[in-house]
Amino acid sequence: MSISSSSLPEQLLDFALRSGADCAEVFQSQSLSRPVFFEANRLKQLESTEAEGTALRLWKEGRPGLAVAYGEVEPQALVDRAIAISQLTEPEEIELSPASQLSYPDVGQSVTVEQLVEWGKIAIELVRDRYPEVLSSGGWDCEAETTRLINSNGLDCGYMDTTLSGFLEVEWIRGDDFLNVSDGQTERDQLDPTAIAQQVLQRLDWAKENVSTPAGRIPILFTSKAADMLWGTVQSALNGKQVIEGASPWSDRLGKLVTSEAITLSQQPNSGPFSCPFDDEGTPTRMIQFIDRGELKLFYTDRTTGKALGSGTTGNGFRPGLGSYPTPGLFNLLIEPGTKSLLELISSIDNGLIVDQMLGGGAGISGEFSVNVDLGYRIEKGQIVGRVKDTMVAGSVYTALKNLVELGGDADWNGSCYTPSAIVEGLSCTGRD
Repeated sequence: MSISSSSLPEQLLDFALRSGADCAEVFQSQSLSRPVFFEANRLKQLESTEAEGTALRLWKEGRPGLAVAYGEVEPQALVDRAIAISQLTEPEEIELSPASQLSYPDVGQSVTVEQLVEWGKIAIELVRDRYPEVLSSGGWDCEAETTRLINSNGLDCGYMDTTLSGFLEVEWIRGDDFLNVSDGQTERDQLDPTAIAQQVLQRLDWAKENVSTPAGRIPILFTSKAADMLWGTVQSALNGKQVIEGASPWSDRLGKLVTSEAITLSQQPNSGPFSCPFDDEGTPTRMIQFIDRGELKLFYTDRTTGKALGSGTTGNGFRPGLGSYPTPGLFNLLIEPGTKSLLELISSIDNGLIVDQMLGGGAGISGEFSVNVDLGYRIEKGQIVGRVKDTMVAGSVYTALKNLVELGGDADWNGSCYTPSAIVEGLSCTGRD
């Protein structure tokens, strides 16, 4: 029996209850993707990939059991696996959404493979017109994903979204000097290959000359895609589960300033390409302001965490994977931007560094980091004078956010985080000339 059968979720619930389960839920996910890939300036391949998954979560005698199947599903076999797992777990309080049957409209527009190919060719041709010696690669995709969640309480909700994505990666080799520049977009209905190409061209222009690295504690300008590292730490600190475990440095800071007063940070469920009407527990998502002008207002939670904190769920219970239990997760995080363009931000710096691409992971919840700058530029007297190499930036994200100088007006989606460029102080820069 295929997952596409509309009766499968109901069958699984019925089989689970008949087999002695106290209650149960079924989470279904289907996706269809049609990516096109370019390599060395040419179209390399077209693909079409489908993924189907069903997760059954049940409780028998208060003990939870979770079983997952991909593709074809045999209902009774999946139920038996979930019950067998439940016999190995400890009883827990059951957290299931109440009865609700909400219909959500489909979002996003599908585009043809021919359109994806055309976008890729446009971006590559624009770059090679100015820099014929570079090698360009990239990927352009249209992905449609369908989600449905039902449970034995009477909950039944689902939606379908279509997301477009495109990225361009350029390699520029000059003797033993290797430069890699990449940029991309994720949107609902339309991609702009010209804008992606212009971003890459701007970086190539800035990198024509290699210059020495500025040393010491200097202003650092994180471009919108690099600034995502800062907000990754913020997302960890706002996680209700980290608060309960005492890992978040903001656990006892509700109602107090935790960042510069220039920072306002919120979740907007209906914005951008990562909009989501309900979480993976079936709770409707909502607009939430987590930080208002530097003041910490709320942590995000799933049902279990929200109950432990006494705040209730914020509609942020998401599964890291189909075979995982819901846990607090953020989506559509928006940092309220400033007003200045990236070039205006640059012109305001007398001596500093632009970080555009980094090697290595983020700072994590500790906030402490030391990263190699993969792509960075030196600023002198409000002008970019060239690219820096063998450069490292280190410090604390929390210190940087308290020493925020200015946010740009150039916000863009980086994953599910909508962030502008940011100038911060309090970080140290070192280089090997």
